[in-house]
Amino acid sequence: MSNHQASATPWWLNQRIRGWIAQLLVIAFVAGFFTFVAYNTQVNMQARGISNSLSFFGQEAGFSVIQSLIPYSSSSTYGRVFLVGLLNTLFVSVIGIIFASLLGLVIGIARLSSNWLLARLAGAFIETFRNIPLLLQIFFFYFAVMQVLPTARQSFDLGGLFFFNNRGVYLPRPVPEPAFWAVVIAFVVAIGGVIWLRRWARRRQEETGQPFPVFWGGFGLIIGLPLIVFFLAGMPLGWSVPQLRGFNFQGGLVAIPEFTALLLALTIYTAASIAEIVRSGILSVSHGQTEAARSLGLPNQRVLQLVVLPQALRVIIPPVTSQYLNLTKNSSLATAIGYPDLVSVFAGTALNQTGQAVVIIGITMGVYLTISLSISLLMNVYNQRVRLVER
Repeated sequence: MSNHQASATPWWLNQRIRGWIAQLLVIAFVAGFFTFVAYNTQVNMQARGISNSLSFFGQEAGFSVIQSLIPYSSSSTYGRVFLVGLLNTLFVSVIGIIFASLLGLVIGIARLSSNWLLARLAGAFIETFRNIPLLLQIFFFYFAVMQVLPTARQSFDLGGLFFFNNRGVYLPRPVPEPAFWAVVIAFVVAIGGVIWLRRWARRRQEETGQPFPVFWGGFGLIIGLPLIVFFLAGMPLGWSVPQLRGFNFQGGLVAIPEFTALLLALTIYTAASIAEIVRSGILSVSHGQTEAARSLGLPNQRVLQLVVLPQALRVIIPPVTSQYLNLTKNSSLATAIGYPDLVSVFAGTALNQTGQAVVIIGITMGVYLTISLSISLLMNVYNQRVRLVER
C-alpha cells in the first residue's frame, strides 16, 4: 500500500527529488556568480591593457628592501621580491608563535598562582594588552619605544655583546666552521634517540610497571651528545660580535626596528590571549581528579603529566590554533611601519609598479590560505597524538 502511494506521488512533491533540485540550483547559482565575476574581471583587464600572465616575475624590480634573508639587490627580479616577502612573513610568524606560546604559558600559569601579587600582575597584563588594538600596539613599540632609543654611538650596552639603539638590536652571530656538521649530525641522532627512548620507556612500563625518567634521559641526550661531539671536534664554532665602526655597528646579527616592534606587538598581543586559554584549560580539569591522583601517591609532576595536561590540552589546543592563525595573518599589519613582509613588498610596492593587481592579490591570498591550512593541519595532527583516549 505504501509503495503504491509512493509511486502515485507526483515528482514535484517528492522530498528527495526536491532536495536534489535545490542543491543543483544552489551549485548553478554559485558557479554562475563566479563565472560572471571572472568574465567581468577579464573584460575589464583587457580594456585597460592589463595582462594576467606571470611574465612580470622575471622583470627587474628596481627597488631595495631593508631586510632580506636571502641575497637581494635592486637589480633582482619580482620573483625574488616575492621570495623575500614570503620568507620575512614566515620568519616573523614562526618566531612570534614560539615567543607567544612560551610567554602565554608562563602568564597563564602565573594567573593561577596562590601569590596574590603575581596573579594580579598576570591579570593586569592580560586585560591590558588583550583589549588594545594590535595596530596601536605596533605603533607604540615602533614610535614610542624603538624610535626614542639613543643613537648608535650612545647605544645601550649589555655586557659588550648586546647593543640597543634607534637602528635596531645588535646581537652576536654564530659562525660555524666546517667541522660543525658533526655537531649537527649528533643533534639529529639525539632526536632519534629520544624517540626510541620514549617508546622503550612506555613498553617497559607496560611490562614491568616501572616508570623511567624520559624527560631527564631525553634532556641528557639532546644536550649532552651534541656537547660531547662539539668538544671532541675542537669547538668548531666562532662568534661575530657587533663592533662600533664609524657611525654604525659592523658584524653580528641586527634586528631592524621595524622587525623588533612588529615581533614585540605580535608576541605580547597573542600571548595575552593564549594565557587565558591556558588558564581556562587547566581550570577545566576537575579538582577532584587532581586530589585523587595525589591520594595514590603520585608526585605533583606526575599528576600534571598524567592527569592535568592530557585533559587540559583537549581544551587548549583548538583555540590556540586559532591564535596561531591570527598571529600569522596579523603579521600583514607590518606594512603600517614598513617591515618588508609579503603584503608590503609584493602586494604593495610590486603591485604599484607592475599594475598586476588581480594576479598579485590572488597569489598573496593563496599564500596566506596555504600557510593557515598548513598550521591547522599540523596542530590537528598534534591534537590527535596528545588527546586523551577514552576506554
